[in-house]
Amino acid sequence: MDIAAIVAKAVPDSEEIIQRTGGQLSTVVEVRRTSGDPLIVKVYAPEWAWKQAKEVHVYGLLAEELDGSIPKVVHAEPAGEHDAFTVLTKLDGVPLSELDPPDWEAAYTQLGQLIARVHRIPQPEYGYLTDRILDPLPDNDQYMRRQFSKKLGEFDQLGGDQALRQAIQAFVDKHSGLFKANQAPVLCHNDFHEGNILVDPETWQVTGFIDVENAIAADPLIDLAKTVSYSVQGDADKLAGLTTGYGELPADWADRVHLYRVYHSLELWDWFKSIGETTYLESIATELAGLVDG
Repeated sequence: MDIAAIVAKAVPDSEEIIQRTGGQLSTVVEVRRTSGDPLIVKVYAPEWAWKQAKEVHVYGLLAEELDGSIPKVVHAEPAGEHDAFTVLTKLDGVPLSELDPPDWEAAYTQLGQLIARVHRIPQPEYGYLTDRILDPLPDNDQYMRRQFSKKLGEFDQLGGDQALRQAIQAFVDKHSGLFKANQAPVLCHNDFHEGNILVDPETWQVTGFIDVENAIAADPLIDLAKTVSYSVQGDADKLAGLTTGYGELPADWADRVHLYRVYHSLELWDWFKSIGETTYLESIATELAGLVDG
């Protein structure tokens, strides 16, 4: 991948290229220009180039409700002479994961308010988003049963512990009635954790969020559950801020979040095992066992 050549095409007046946090699916750089504000260039690995259309679509869905709190798509170029790349405006701020706010509850109150705005965007059916909803289902019960079945099947294929697999299945069977409580799918970020939240470290104001590659159409509580799993992690101040900022929650919210946390941990175990990352497998399995105990 020739980043310099791609940047030269994407941003002709580029002056400096700065590596930004990326992942297994893409390379992200900040491009400082001879004139004008910096831009972000995101280059997709060939096997993940399809995610470009998803990102453009989801940012479009968010644009009206979240204007000013998300990057804007300046240009999206499909694979051709170079790998597929997208040019985005640069959102001000530092990832919350790199900071230590003086008041975590206040910070998470802003997170709750922000994700609640995402959840104001309705979706017609349940499912995984690309530039449309793939294999849509009409209700949350069917969708979540399908998702658990899929992830448990992957767990089997990847050599997951069978006693744990049976415990997960039993827990889901026991609590699956909770799926029917949600009757209206909404747009879910589905990766709303501290690494994707940007903050002004001088004012401690949340400036917005990035990375919509995991977006789905689903129960909004599955979104809150991932934030609880990935970032809250038992911190009472963070949880209090998140729920206060979010606003009114259904009476069964804690039970549904708990059930969705099982799903997120199962999905994460499958993902790490599938890419050969073994560092966290034991701790995730331990967490799963604790979540389904009882």
